[in-house]
Amino acid sequence: MLEWLRRHLYWTPRQKLFTWIVVSAVVLGLGGFAISRWNDPEDRSCATGVERPAGSDECVGVNGDGHDFRVPDLTEIADAIGRENATLKDGEYATVAVLLPLTSADAGMRTKVLHEIQGAYAYQYRANHASNSETPKIRLVLANTGKGNAHWRSTVDRLAAMTGAPHRLRAVSGVATSSTEMREAVTALTGGGIAVVGTTITADDIANGPGAPNRYPGLARVSPTNSDEAKALAHFGRVDAAKALLVQDTRSGDHYTDTLKAAFTASLKGAPYEPQLFTSPADPTEEGTTANTFRQITHLICDTRAETVFFAGRHTQLRQFINALGSRGCTDRAFTILTGDEGSYLGADKLLDRNALKARLTVRYAALAHPDAWQPAPGRPVPATGGSTVAYSTFVTDIARASKKPVALADGQAIVAYDAMATAVHAIRQATPQGSRYPELADVVTQWPQVKGSLRVQGAGGWICLDNYGNPYNKAVPIVELALDGTQRFVQIAWPEGNPPTTACLPPKKK
Repeated sequence: MLEWLRRHLYWTPRQKLFTWIVVSAVVLGLGGFAISRWNDPEDRSCATGVERPAGSDECVGVNGDGHDFRVPDLTEIADAIGRENATLKDGEYATVAVLLPLTSADAGMRTKVLHEIQGAYAYQYRANHASNSETPKIRLVLANTGKGNAHWRSTVDRLAAMTGAPHRLRAVSGVATSSTEMREAVTALTGGGIAVVGTTITADDIANGPGAPNRYPGLARVSPTNSDEAKALAHFGRVDAAKALLVQDTRSGDHYTDTLKAAFTASLKGAPYEPQLFTSPADPTEEGTTANTFRQITHLICDTRAETVFFAGRHTQLRQFINALGSRGCTDRAFTILTGDEGSYLGADKLLDRNALKARLTVRYAALAHPDAWQPAPGRPVPATGGSTVAYSTFVTDIARASKKPVALADGQAIVAYDAMATAVHAIRQATPQGSRYPELADVVTQWPQVKGSLRVQGAGGWICLDNYGNPYNKAVPIVELALDGTQRFVQIAWPEGNPPTTACLPPKKK
């Protein structure tokens, strides 16, 4: 039977011809599909202006249409920005980009990113709806540099291409980490004539100054440098160097850590002990093996007469150090840890051992902003200069629009981003000639030397009076303590110059 079917059904001349046609069609079809795939590569777009780079699943690029870069936490705020941008008419706006690692894998950075975008949007809305119809209106776009800022180059290139119509990019804010990648990004942006307003970059070497006045032409910052943070801490704590010790990261190339340890070293002249050293992983958000090193360092600290420990390192290692010092052998002695603004991550760090704070251990850091800094409280009057309750109250009203739920403010990120956006908008509008709808790109970068005195920005986190190099002069530095319940408790405002600025808020001539 099978033999009959083979000869009469499948292998008749007609069936042979049919079989050949079918097989040929399949082969040609597969070949055509392969050729089509070869000529038409996989579509890696995520949204307008955003795509997945080769070898990556991250959505990288620039977008202001409501795209959330596939980060669910950003969906609500990205949608709000998209709706606001959709109300703007072509020709009536200038664009400001917020440059951040939106798809960071680090939990602390993801929280920081969310809060910064919420703060930026809050001021965009104020600029467009509550500024006496000043022009131009402001379009806000989100610019993702990827995990570890690895894709900063392609994103910066895209921003550079947006300075003409219809976008008219006039400033970039964000730039939230003092890393090598961000230094290169700032170099590329300012080298292309684009104004940059850094939010939480504090490294002294990502700044202009008397020694290198045009290193980053057009860069302004709203946060104090690490040197100013260290000076503010010194004025606040009046630390006895003979009873102080420095614990520092030896990994070089991290501009936050490098300049912080230099600033702390300058504050600890005459200290009897050499610094205790550790080396963080290449990616400092990783746990690595530094917890073992800190366990040993705590033994050595108990061997000293130190009462205050200055910590120069990133937040992951700071948390490991606190956990280790909390279980030290000499718990009969009290210690105070003083560190920079990376301490702001501690409040949301679930790996922090809260019991460590019960072991006679106090953790304080120089914050960039805090919600209680400009609110009066019994026994804690608000300084007469350097900031105001009115400016902070305005921010509270504005930030409520950024989320259906209350925006977390304790880490200061939303406040700083709001102030950075306010500074960018101030420069854009000051640079706009009377009768024009928007400024020329080259005119925005020249505005920073005039942001002082009566032309200062009334920031929610304090006055922003810039020196001729774009750095904030004597900016308020809230000193914050990590409380036993994990909340970030405001202690008091400290000042890099020792006292609040005068009413004029005019930086003195630098020697």
